[in-house]
Amino acid sequence: MSGLSALPRPVPGPPGAGSPGGGSPGSPAPGAPPQAVPGRRESVVTATGIFAFSLLFRVWAAAIVSFPRPEDTAYYVGVARNLVTGRGLVSDAIWSYGTPPLEFPRPAFEVWLPLPSFLSSLPMALFGPTFGAAQWSSVIVGAVVAALAWRLAADVAADLDLPPFRARSLAIGAGLTAGVYLPLVLHSALPDSTMPFAALSLAAGLLMARIVRDPAGARPTDRRVLVLGLVLGLAALTRNEAAWLALAWAVAAFGASRGWRDWTRLVGGTAAVAFLVFAPWAARDWLTFGSPFPGQALANALSLDGRDIFAYAEPPTLERYLGAGVGTLVGQRVTALLHNLLDVLVVPGIPISLFGLAGLGSMLRLVAVRPLVIAAVITFGVTTLVFPVATTWGTYLHAAGAVGVLLVIGALLALDRLLEVIGGFRGWNRPVAWLAPTLTVAAGLLISLVLLLGFGADGRRTAAKYAALETVLASAGERLGPDHPPVITDFPIWLAEETGVRALALPDESPASAAALAGRFGATLLIVDADNGGRWPEILDAGDPEAACFHPLTLGTVVDPTAAELLRAVLVYRIECR
Repeated sequence: MSGLSALPRPVPGPPGAGSPGGGSPGSPAPGAPPQAVPGRRESVVTATGIFAFSLLFRVWAAAIVSFPRPEDTAYYVGVARNLVTGRGLVSDAIWSYGTPPLEFPRPAFEVWLPLPSFLSSLPMALFGPTFGAAQWSSVIVGAVVAALAWRLAADVAADLDLPPFRARSLAIGAGLTAGVYLPLVLHSALPDSTMPFAALSLAAGLLMARIVRDPAGARPTDRRVLVLGLVLGLAALTRNEAAWLALAWAVAAFGASRGWRDWTRLVGGTAAVAFLVFAPWAARDWLTFGSPFPGQALANALSLDGRDIFAYAEPPTLERYLGAGVGTLVGQRVTALLHNLLDVLVVPGIPISLFGLAGLGSMLRLVAVRPLVIAAVITFGVTTLVFPVATTWGTYLHAAGAVGVLLVIGALLALDRLLEVIGGFRGWNRPVAWLAPTLTVAAGLLISLVLLLGFGADGRRTAAKYAALETVLASAGERLGPDHPPVITDFPIWLAEETGVRALALPDESPASAAALAGRFGATLLIVDADNGGRWPEILDAGDPEAACFHPLTLGTVVDPTAAELLRAVLVYRIECR
């Protein structure tokens, strides 16, 4: 696949040079004519085909996933809707109390970053401010990720010096498998930060590897260096983990420099462009929130429970954190390690992810993936060790898209080697390198088709739940909407986006804390899901005098059995403190 890049590549050896034995199952049959090196036209056609295939599959997935789950997806979509409709970068939900000003409408992105909402706003401006319109942004970016997976796999094939047939099989197989790989497909149907950050991470990794591979042409004014700065700047507008991408470049740049002075100029050129891209947003944050840096980072690092992100009167402190004891702190990191490894990387992508882990070792020495591997290791380590609680609520999940692509390529390499061993044992003499991608694409299709249907059904149930809640509250004289007083709830973003009411996150704290929050904002209702796993509503029976402020509201009989089941655990209280 060396012809897939205009940059110099290793000169391919004879058939089979990339692996032991020239007669491997992926090699041309003995005596076969040399295979042509693909040219630019073939590369364009291949990339376009992979993009189109991935796009069509993601369009189907987006049609199945019709509700923004989890809540952060609803947040990005809601801010994009407000932007398109002229309200600006605001939200009707306050889910974090650590960064002032605390007011309605809430200035958006005190913690998260805006690029996903900017991307969603483009199709919304064309097709209307709906979730379905917003999905086009992630669908298209997700298809780009599949095409980038093909390109990265082609570079891996060149580094491994695979013969052309096996190289094509690896590269095209990686693109097609990424097109149906569940973790990548699911988040392509959800317009949040996952797919934009994956695309930018892959693009940055490809650029870094090319600069490292061609150090003679690497200068601060090199177009690739400037483009890398642009990519890192956009990544910084997408997720805070862009800092680890930048650190990976600082490490990888040693291979493209001739001493500290050259390294400083090289990294500085990239940093200058990235700063210019990010500076306007940093200025906006400084003017709006009083700091150019994302809020609550330290508080998230000191969390002992995921619900600490909703803290109001009792924010996390270093004293409380250290007082938890060594056993608790070590246990957090063990839980985070297992979550990041199993819940994020392995389980959603089974069986491809298992083969991917087996094949990763064969790629670690390759220039093509070295920057991405460095960034992946740093991100995994920081989220596990520094933010062990926050990562169980999605921190690493949304930053791991590029790692999913590495797993896909690793799976194909592992299967290719397995087939090589089987072929040598059974005496195969015809190329079967196509079999590995056939297996991974088939497995990815099967898993995605089955599990996406279940995910979509769960989303429709959540939407129906809020519709039913809005109906029964209206029958009780509480018509939710922009004119209704604020509501305290454990799912503030969903409630705000589904009903238009101003919503406040319920702190997992005492009734006195919730009553103080209600008094500050004039909230008159508390809506809590008894299955949320927190201390509410049971804490109302713990003897706190302020519990008397919360009076159960009778919602009446729900005739529809489906609606009754959906609202089974939902409790509503009127807030009246005397």
